[in-house]
Amino acid sequence: MTEKTAENTVESTADPLAPVHAAYAAFATRDVGALLDAFHPDIEWVHPDGMARYGLGGTKHGHTGVKEFLARVPAVLGGMRLHPEEFVREGNRVVVFGHRDVVSLSGHTETLPFVHSWVLRDGRAVRMEDIFDTVAFHRVIES
Repeated sequence: MTEKTAENTVESTADPLAPVHAAYAAFATRDVGALLDAFHPDIEWVHPDGMARYGLGGTKHGHTGVKEFLARVPAVLGGMRLHPEEFVREGNRVVVFGHRDVVSLSGHTETLPFVHSWVLRDGRAVRMEDIFDTVAFHRVIES
């Protein structure tokens, strides 16, 4: 890949999507350490406010906030698998369209679409916003 700057052209072999791909791989293996490696220490981790009643809404800050969020998930869900399908990059933003298989604590499973908006800086994610239908998600949690 060739990147152009105001002064010259620089050859770059680094994959600009690498931190996003690494994060999804870490989600798949439930490797929190690898997940945090893909994130800047001051990451903003954003979920819809509509998930607040389950302790999963709003913006969490930094690695500590992400770990607190992830620790809360097993109290609300029986499991979840992410399936990213399309990656769209514009500058330092990557938007990912996909679906997730969500399992309630009772074992009920549904497939729900998501959009993730990532902002990258210096090879790490500084912001991840999860956009999804909270009504459908509530339905799964409460089933």
